[in-house]
Amino acid sequence: MRWLCALLLSFSLPAIARSQEHTVRIGVLGIFHPQQLTLAADPSGELLISAANQQIFVRPRSSCSVLSIRISGGSLVLSCGGKEIRAKKMRASGRNQQFAGLVINVPGKLKRRYQGILEVTAKNGELVPVVTMDLEMAVASVVQAETSAGVPLEALKAQAVVSRSYFVAGRGRHTDFDFCDLTHCQFLRETPASDSAAAKAAAATQGLVLTYEDKPVAAMFTRSCSGHTRTPEGIGLPRSGYPYFSVACDFCYQNPVRWTRKVSREDAALLSHGENGRLTIGRRLGWNAVPSNNFAARDENAEVILEGVGQGHGVGLCQRGARGMAEAGADFRVILEHYFPNTKIQEFPYVP
Repeated sequence: MRWLCALLLSFSLPAIARSQEHTVRIGVLGIFHPQQLTLAADPSGELLISAANQQIFVRPRSSCSVLSIRISGGSLVLSCGGKEIRAKKMRASGRNQQFAGLVINVPGKLKRRYQGILEVTAKNGELVPVVTMDLEMAVASVVQAETSAGVPLEALKAQAVVSRSYFVAGRGRHTDFDFCDLTHCQFLRETPASDSAAAKAAAATQGLVLTYEDKPVAAMFTRSCSGHTRTPEGIGLPRSGYPYFSVACDFCYQNPVRWTRKVSREDAALLSHGENGRLTIGRRLGWNAVPSNNFAARDENAEVILEGVGQGHGVGLCQRGARGMAEAGADFRVILEHYFPNTKIQEFPYVP
C-alpha cells in the first residue's frame, strides 16, 4: 500500500494523463440532453481547446474566459473571445495535454467541476460530453456520490474497492464512452475535496480490486438487501463471470426498510420480468416507484398493492449492511469477504 499522503496530493494537483487502463471515460450530464454547454477553467488554471486543427486558450480574466459550445447542423460551434470554430469534435485539456480542472455548465440547469480531459461530439441533435479522468479520482467521486454522510470509513473503503472493481472490469457499457454518470453504471458528481471521507477511502484502498479466478469482478452494490442478498439469476439478470452468492445480512434483517406502493395491473405484470421490469417502471414513474424486488402483491380494486422490504436490486455489497458491520467493528476486508464469498482482494497494476 502506497503512502496515503502521496495520493491525497494527487487529488489536489493536475495529474499527468495516464495509460488507458488507469483512466476511465465517463459520459457526463447526458440526463439533461444538452444542446448547449459552457466551459471554463479553474480560477488558477487554463484550458487548451483543440478543434478542426485550431486551438483556443480559455483563461480566467481574459477575453476568452468562457467557451460556448452549441450544435448547428450536426456540428459543434465553439465561440470564445470573438473567435468561432466549427468542428465535428473538440478536446479540452491542460496546456501540455495533461488533466485539468473543467467547469462545465448546462445553462439554466447545472454546473459541475471535473478533473480530467474533456471531449465533446454531437449525436442525434445533442451534445455528448465525455470526461477522461484518473481511475482513483473517479473512484473517490463515486464513493462521494453513492454514499450518505456519517458512513464509517471502513464501509466507505469497501465501497471504494467495489466501485474500482466495477470500473476496471466493466468497461464498454456504452457506445461512445465506457460509463455514464447515472445509477445505470455508477452515480458520479464532482470530484470530492482531498480531505473528504470519500477521498480518504479511495486513497486507503488505492489500486485494490475484487478478483475471482484472478480476474477483476465488475462488482455490484445495492442500498439495502432486505436481509438476504440476491443473485443476478434470481432477479432475471444474466449470469456474470463471478457467481454471486446469496448471503445473510443480519443488519438489514434486524432493521428492515419496509415500503408500500400502489401500481396498475399493467405495471404489476411487468414485475414478473424481475429487475428489468422494475427498471422499466422506474424509468417511467421514477426510481422509487418500486424500491426493490422483494415484495408481496395483492389486488385491491383496479390496482395492485405491493408490500416490500429493501432498496435496490439486492445484488452484491449491501451498503446498509456494510455500514452496520463497520459500526460493529468490521474492517473493509471482512465486509467484502462477507458479501463476495470466494473472491480475493488484489492490487490492480497502478503506475503513478
